[in-house]
Amino acid sequence: MEGVAVLVMEMQRGVVGDLTKFPDLVAACERHDVVANTARLLHTARAAGIPVIHCTAAFRPDRAGSHTANCPFIVSLLKDPEHMLEGTAAVEVLPELRDPADLESRRYHGFSPFTGTSLDMTLRSLGISSVVAAGVSLNLGIPGLTLEAVNLGYRATVVTDAVAGIPEEYAQAVLKNTISLLASRAATTDLIEAWT
Repeated sequence: MEGVAVLVMEMQRGVVGDLTKFPDLVAACERHDVVANTARLLHTARAAGIPVIHCTAAFRPDRAGSHTANCPFIVSLLKDPEHMLEGTAAVEVLPELRDPADLESRRYHGFSPFTGTSLDMTLRSLGISSVVAAGVSLNLGIPGLTLEAVNLGYRATVVTDAVAGIPEEYAQAVLKNTISLLASRAATTDLIEAWT
């Protein structure tokens, strides 16, 4: 599928894996089989020659390059000086989602994978015009990814059973009332059938 890439948002060990501090988000992922659905999606994408880009977040120990006082959520996260430090296992992509051929776009501030990163240039260099979004969360990351993708001229699709947010009612409302205005929505199975 020419012109398509899968963007996997923050599926990292310190966000939804074995080193997480967000048990409610992990539970939401488990309820919807987000990790398993994302793994199936990525396997099919790779087989179809569709690039996979992991959009990850990290902080330097000295916090250089990160705005750390402009957002209440980040202020609360960084009360833990060890939170998501560059070079630690917490920032690693979940092993079941990683492949050596995948690309990674790392950010050090904010909630969207585009601002202040080379993601847009990477996508353009690959000839990408449409992005497929999976990962977390429907609270911040997925809406931010989708809105910025649309603002930059990409078509976006959000994989409804490969995303999660909390609480459940809010996550579903975001899919229905925000994502639906920005992007198409598809289930993992629909995309797998289209790509095989």
